[in-house]
Amino acid sequence: MDKIIIDSLKIFAHHGVNPEETAMGQWFVLDIEAWADLSDACLTDELDDTVSYADIIKTVRKAMTKKNCKLLEHAAQRTVDAIFESYDRIRHIRLRLRKPDAPIRADFGFVAVEIERDRN
Repeated sequence: MDKIIIDSLKIFAHHGVNPEETAMGQWFVLDIEAWADLSDACLTDELDDTVSYADIIKTVRKAMTKKNCKLLEHAAQRTVDAIFESYDRIRHIRLRLRKPDAPIRADFGFVAVEIERDRN
């Protein structure tokens, strides 16, 4: 199985449990690994035989900004669901959703959730 990787995709959205998070919004960072059989594309050099990472980014951006979520877990699952719904070739996804500016009084790089799902 082959893998498409999108690293450190930054999206501005309005997720969080605190009212100021949903009102003001903040940056989220996504790391996405999507497994698919890309062997045809390796032979044909045709975009129709793969999954366009540009299209995946559009799908992720839409899923992340469509509706506010309280929890990272919910936003991550909704994003994975949107990818599976849009791209039949993708069989497995690992998605890490980071929140680098979470309103927590501590010195940290980021907080995150990571989910891994198979189609079906």
